[in-house]
Amino acid sequence: MISIRQRKGIKTTEISENYAAQEENVKLENKLPSGCTNRRLWKILSFTVGVTIALCIGLFTSVYLATLHENDLWFSNIKEVEREISFRTECGLYYSYYKQMLQAPTLMQGFHGLIYDNKTESMRTINLLQRMNIYQEVFLSILYRVLPIQNYLEPVYFYIYTLFGLQAIYVIALYVTSWLLSGTWLSGLVAAFWYVTNRIDTTRVEFTIPLRENWALPFFAIQIAAITYFLRPNLQPLSERLTLLAIFVSTFLFSLTWQFNQFMMLMQALVLFILDSLDMLPAVKKNLKTGSFLNKLGKLLLHLFVVLCLTLFLNNIVKKILNLKSDEHIFKFLKAKFGFGATRDFDANLYLCEEAFGFLPFNTFERLSDTLLFYAYIFVLSITVIAALAVVFHNLSNSSNQQSMGKVGKCTISLKPETAYNLIHTILFGFLALSTMRMKYLWTSHMCVFASFGLCSPEIWELLLKLIHLYNPKRVYIMRYSVPILILLYLCYKFWPGMMDELSELREFYDPDTVELMNWINSNTPRKAVFAGSMQLLAGVKLCTGRTLTNHPHYEDNSLRERTKAVYQIYAKRSPEDVHALLRSFGTDYIILEDSICYERRHHRGCRLRDLLDIANGHVMDGPGENDPDLKLAGHPRFCEEIKRNLPPYTAYFTRVFQNKTFHVYKISRNK
Repeated sequence: MISIRQRKGIKTTEISENYAAQEENVKLENKLPSGCTNRRLWKILSFTVGVTIALCIGLFTSVYLATLHENDLWFSNIKEVEREISFRTECGLYYSYYKQMLQAPTLMQGFHGLIYDNKTESMRTINLLQRMNIYQEVFLSILYRVLPIQNYLEPVYFYIYTLFGLQAIYVIALYVTSWLLSGTWLSGLVAAFWYVTNRIDTTRVEFTIPLRENWALPFFAIQIAAITYFLRPNLQPLSERLTLLAIFVSTFLFSLTWQFNQFMMLMQALVLFILDSLDMLPAVKKNLKTGSFLNKLGKLLLHLFVVLCLTLFLNNIVKKILNLKSDEHIFKFLKAKFGFGATRDFDANLYLCEEAFGFLPFNTFERLSDTLLFYAYIFVLSITVIAALAVVFHNLSNSSNQQSMGKVGKCTISLKPETAYNLIHTILFGFLALSTMRMKYLWTSHMCVFASFGLCSPEIWELLLKLIHLYNPKRVYIMRYSVPILILLYLCYKFWPGMMDELSELREFYDPDTVELMNWINSNTPRKAVFAGSMQLLAGVKLCTGRTLTNHPHYEDNSLRERTKAVYQIYAKRSPEDVHALLRSFGTDYIILEDSICYERRHHRGCRLRDLLDIANGHVMDGPGENDPDLKLAGHPRFCEEIKRNLPPYTAYFTRVFQNKTFHVYKISRNK
């Protein structure tokens, strides 16, 4: 425990008093063996009940989410092509590699197809295992081929049940973290209930099953639980080694399964760096923690500045040496997002215009408040921040003789290392979620843990009651158990009927235009045909038809981003000759035009895909509204609109071979 009380200047009389007290305790324990036995039995019973509830709540969450997925799509009754189409955008791309491995004659041929892949990006051979985070699909496909389950379970169910099973592990990890912090499994139960009742803001697994975050976040939660346990004092050597092993394995699996893991690892490294710099963990940099308050503060600020500069310097040097450009679009996006200059960069603007990469909407807090989660979180956060500031002030001050500093009455303000770790963790990830909505799932799940821990923590209630001069041990006991139980009752009363209604509400997947398109491609185009179109649609083409793509949604490669921008000229104001030349440079045989993109009304002006292309090309945007003065009128009409008029300049290069209410497919002439 990190305490404001000085530990260096303990007097001899205090030591002797402590020894006397310990001897008295030993005598009392010898006199009351039955009481000790009862307490031990009670701890064993409580632990058993807590573990049982954790397993049950994890299983309930898994079944609940799987049932919602089934009811929303009638997944068990729709055709295989409809099941595959339901894996939208990049989800379909990831699942296609699982399907590819299962369809390979042998495992070795499947591996070879992934390592030397020439279907994901036309006219290019890439190593998918190196480029993408698809080790989980490879592992699952091997399991499915090896285990004797082919006659009992379809491949798609093996895949989705694995993901829903991971959700059970996720909830159990959150439950355990809250339990470790508070000392009671009741807080874990509250955390799990909050996770489920705030499902809209804590997970999106039921409609984006193969998404990388759904694989990664359960391992991330395990890692946090393991670090929380590791920071507890006086661990036995065996427990310490096992915990370190759990941290290593969970971190490795988390990094393996999500392309954004480096940002999360950077944040966690920052958490530990802050804790150590503020002397809230066992020292390693003792020279920073000597001297007066101003001396320590100056050393700390200088240290932070040096570390930041060194980090940025090494980052740039490594990128230049290895010629790494995979994340440059992220920095362009962040620069524009936070007002450090407007940009016409197509990739940066593509992110800026996506709702998922915008700021966290205010209605998120309204939903979180409806379950009382946000109110509880702010309450616990306020108390722990006050305690943390008091501890930090003491640690940075030179107050060896001020034994009363930081005390409330007779109470010494303190903060456990594991509590401090989770406090800094939730603050940093809160800022990340506020700035980028897609990252809210990291924060909201931990919000459930942190809020529930505080409501069941004796330290939190003790500090609060002493601040308002109402402290006694019985009141602490009553508050730490009665408040969580009342919240559980409230959640059950208000949300249980709605959850039952959700489980009884039946829908069915319906996308006849996309089904018709995929069936036509399978029946009327060569197996080696190359297709161009939007990233999202082409992922489905890869999954449902196995055809070769020009581009795809895994946007973490610089050359792929350039290729995507070139392919998207089909929605820009370009001549048929220019578009034909660009598409043929990628070996394209067919292009798929979507009316929903060509005539897009989902985004506001300036964020429609055609607007982003116009701005990047230096052209004036369509429709009423302002344009930058240096933008010029395009010399050609919009390609996706003009091609439908079947005028000679277009029919010389493109022949329409399929259309329905949503899609138009054109075969590209090989003549230049």
